[in-house]
Amino acid sequence: MPADFYIDTQHGIVYSKATGVLDRAAVLDHMDRLSQHPEFRPEFNQLLDFRETTKVELTAEQVQVLAMRKIFSERSKRAFVVSSDLQFGLSRVFEAYRNLAGEKGISIFREMAGALSWLGLSAEPDPKLFTRLNLPNNEA
Repeated sequence: MPADFYIDTQHGIVYSKATGVLDRAAVLDHMDRLSQHPEFRPEFNQLLDFRETTKVELTAEQVQVLAMRKIFSERSKRAFVVSSDLQFGLSRVFEAYRNLAGEKGISIFREMAGALSWLGLSAEPDPKLFTRLNLPNNEA
C-alpha cells in the first residue's frame, strides 16, 4: 500500500492517504515517516483517507498493536474516511484503543464531506500533494 502524507503547518493538519493493499508494514512505515518528519507536530489534526484502499490485510490484533503507538496529542482531532465495512470496523478498533489511552478525538466517516466539516476544513487536499502516490508504478 503506498501511503503518503502532506503536512500543512499553516493550518496545523496532516493529510494522509492510502491506496491499494493496506497491511501492517505499510502502516508502520507511514507512522514512522510521519513521526520523524521535521514539520510534524503531535498537536496537529489529521485527515486519513482510506477510500482508495482496495484490500485490507490487517487483523484486529495487529490494529490493537498499532494503536498502542502514540503519535498524536490527546487534543488532536483525527478523521478517518473509509469506504468499506471492514475498514470501518478496524478503524473503530483503532479508535477504541486510542480512546482508552486518552485520545478521544478520533471519528470515522464514510463520506469526506462529514470529515471535512468535523475538522473545520473547506476542501480536500490536492492529490498532487501526495508525492509517493504519484510516482511511476507507485515506486517510493
